[in-house]
Amino acid sequence: QVQLVESGGGLVQAGGSLRLSCAASGRSASMLAMGWFRQAPGKEREYLAAISWNNSPYYPDSLKGRFTISRDNTRSTVYLQMTDLKPEDTAVYYCAAAAGYAWTFNPADFNSWGQGTQVTISS
Repeated sequence: QVQLVESGGGLVQAGGSLRLSCAASGRSASMLAMGWFRQAPGKEREYLAAISWNNSPYYPDSLKGRFTISRDNTRSTVYLQMTDLKPEDTAVYYCAAAAGYAWTFNPADFNSWGQGTQVTISS
């Protein structure tokens, strides 16, 4: 079982940046593939990025460029650096772990979730 706690959300003006953090704890947390998702009100959950246990990142084609995923296995923490933020980036951002997978970019494999952190972008 892995536990995930996100932090770093908040209110930012359009054009600004934020870095979200996800602290993972539990057995073999640093050996799991990790991902970031978001969900805006009234919309489906959106897959943003994933990273393998050994730091290989993946981004869906629609989101390449403004978001960067990284991890520090010595701290069991995954990050999402977001730049040039837009009002449409407003959402709850979730960290997820793919328990049982060291390397996967399939969003369906992410099965452990944090509680989420709110990101609000003002225009």
